[in-house]
Formats: sequence, structure tokens, C-alpha cells
Amino acid sequence: MARLRPLSGFPEWLPAGRLVEQHVLDVLRRTFELHGFAGIQTRSVEPLDQLLRKGETSKQVYVLRRLQEDHAGHRDDALGLHFDLTVPFARYVLEDAGRLAFPFRRYQVQNVWRGERPQDGRFREFTQADIDVVGADTLPYHIEVELPLVIADAFAALRDVGVPPVRILVNNRRVVEGFARGVGLADVEPVLRVVDKLDKVGPDAVAAMLGTEAGATPAQAAAVLELANLHGADESVADDAAALAARHGVTDEMFATGLAELAALVGAAARRAPGTVVADLKIARGLDYYTGSVYETVLVGHEQLGSICSGGRYDTLACDGSRTYPGVGLSVGVTRLVSRLLSADLVTATRPVPSAVLVAVVTEETRDASDLVAMALRSRGVPVEVAPAAAKLGKQIAYADRRGIPYVWFPGEEHEVKDIRCGVQQPADLHTWTPPADDWWPRVVPG
Repeated sequence: MARLRPLSGFPEWLPAGRLVEQHVLDVLRRTFELHGFAGIQTRSVEPLDQLLRKGETSKQVYVLRRLQEDHAGHRDDALGLHFDLTVPFARYVLEDAGRLAFPFRRYQVQNVWRGERPQDGRFREFTQADIDVVGADTLPYHIEVELPLVIADAFAALRDVGVPPVRILVNNRRVVEGFARGVGLADVEPVLRVVDKLDKVGPDAVAAMLGTEAGATPAQAAAVLELANLHGADESVADDAAALAARHGVTDEMFATGLAELAALVGAAARRAPGTVVADLKIARGLDYYTGSVYETVLVGHEQLGSICSGGRYDTLACDGSRTYPGVGLSVGVTRLVSRLLSADLVTATRPVPSAVLVAVVTEETRDASDLVAMALRSRGVPVEVAPAAAKLGKQIAYADRRGIPYVWFPGEEHEVKDIRCGVQQPADLHTWTPPADDWWPRVVPG
């Protein structure tokens, strides 16, 4: 038989890693629900023409053929696996608008697929956890302030198990767009896309691309880069941006509006989550449906991993021709986060299996007695398994040790239980014994 090789870009965690992932998901879900978000799921496939609305990233969509028939050349009938959860959610809102109460607050945890080159933190199949608030025709700006603070709450709740602190980088696309117009750049879409690449390619490359892709003169490119280099954790960053605009003669109304919104966001965050939210004016988000606040989140000390949570304001992604459903959303890259937690030994599980107790089997003829012990323990909520074979007791203890099970129960006229980690064995009452709280279920702890 040929040797099996893992399929690149499709991660599969071992049981202990899955426990870490599940804990992250549980904390996210609990935090989202505390803030009033309702859980939904959407189908995994969408019509290809809808997925191709996403611009430069659409080349990474996995295309499906129905019933293994080749539909090349018939895009109207082609399907694709969803690239992220935003486009499926927009379609969901349009289809169910008559049955939803707006503003609609939703969270969604599902797998998505991207046909890109796998590397550290980048996968072809991965789990996202999204939150969005969508309104009907209007959505107040304070939602753009609220959502990054929900994410700040979620990651604060993960600190106890060893997840590093996060820094949420925020900007407002109106600031970049208004400034670009103010210095004479009429075509702002390439400006936004190019500025968003500053961390990846550096200022010289960005200046060159602003010239070739946006038609910027060296002076215009330098002005845009000056703006992109501004950052700060309080409202003073807005003062710096306003002063820069004044020096360059920028009087654009969109710039002023975006700057006021950005100052409000950073100010609120400084009061509610000090040091967590930072204005960074090079953050633009390359996708063209974002219209206001944009967000990227990095793990402090692991910034090279890239953003583990991103999103922004969108006004026209969901529109049925008569009504528009503007929204604000953020997406946590759960798989990217967990991959770093595991590879850097930042977080671990106290054991890889749920079982707290292995009930020994003296002989196969007495297996029923062991099964009854297991039933009694499970009735009190203790996770238990029964030994797979009536081997020598030493072998059954070794089996429990390999599995990571801390206790072995010896049935008989006088029941006894042994903590195999320290070797202490003592009598146990079948009707009252439970493991200590820390051993009852596996826990996620700092690595």
C-alpha cells in the first residue's frame, strides 16, 4: 500500500488540539451570545456568479461540477464553495428579509475554502467565526464602534488559557478615500488596494504602485504614504491627520466625516478596552465592498502571522433593488489562530480525551459489573469508559495512561479507585464518588 501523505492546506488536529479549538469556539460563541447575536448557518455552496463579485480574490474560489458533469462555459449553472461567510450571509439576508427583525445581529461558525498556496497561518479549508449587524436601509455609526469591542471582550476571555493579548487596528476608508481625492487622485479604488499592501511590500513598492496603478505623482504618493504612517491609541491621531490634510490643502468632506468617525471609535475604545484598539491609517482592506470603518487584529508578539480577525462596514453588499441592507461585520480566523496556539505551545489541554475514569474489567464474564459501574458514574455526569479487554490489571492501567485517563476504577465487593498519576488507591463509594473538579473534564490551560 502506498504511504499516505497529508493533504496540504487541509488541517486536521489531534484530539488535544481539537479540544483547544473547541474551547476557542465555545468562548467566541458565549461572548457573541452575551452581546445578543443569534447563531445561523448557511449552505456551503453559492452560484459562481455571486462569488465572483469579490474582485481580485475570486480566482481562489473552488468551483464544483454538478453530478460530475463538466459545466465549463456555463457559469450561470456553476456552483462554488464559499470563499468566506460574507457573501452567503448577504444572500441569506436578502432571501429572509421579510422574516428577520432589523437590526439583525448574527454570528456564524462554519468552514470556508480558498484555493491559495498553503503557508504558515494560511489554509485551503478553515473555520471562521463571524459576527455582523445588518440594518434595513440605515445602520447607525455606533455599531462600527460596538463590534470591535465585542471582539476585544472575546479575546480578553481567552487570556486565562494562555492566548496572547490582541491589538485591533482600525481605520475608516472614508479617511483614505477623502484624502486621496483631496490631493487630486480621482480613482481611489487602486489607492485603497495598494495602501493595504504597505506592510507586505514596503513604502518604496507602494509608492511605485501608486504611480502605475493609481496615476499618482511622486508628491501625491508621498502624501498618501504620510497619511498611512499615522497611528495612535486615542483621538490625537485624528488631530495629526487633520494637520497633515491642512498642509496638503485637503478640504474633502468625506475625509472630515471619516476622521470624526475614527476619532469617536478610538475614543470609545480607549475608555472601554484601553490599549486594545489602535488607529492605523494604513489599514484599508482590499475588498471593494467596504465603505466605512475597517478592522484588522493581530496577536501581540505574533504580528508576522497576519490578521486573525478582520472586517468592516459595508453599505451595498446586500441590495434587492428597492432596499439596501447596510452592515458591519468581523470575522475571526479560528484555524489561523489555533494553528499558532498549537505550533507555538501557547495553549494545551490537560488530557486528550474526555474520559476521567477507566473502569477495569476483571474477566469477560464480569464485564456486566464494570458496565454497571460506568452507568452509575455517567448518571452523575462523570465521563467514563470501560476497559476494552480483561487483560492484566497492569496492562489496563497502562492503557489508561496512554489515553491520558487519570483514574482507574476497580470493581468488586469493595470498590476502589486509583489516581494513576500519583499511585494513590483508595476505597470509593459507587453512589457518591466523583473526581475533583479539575479532573472532571479536560481543561484548556497555558502551554
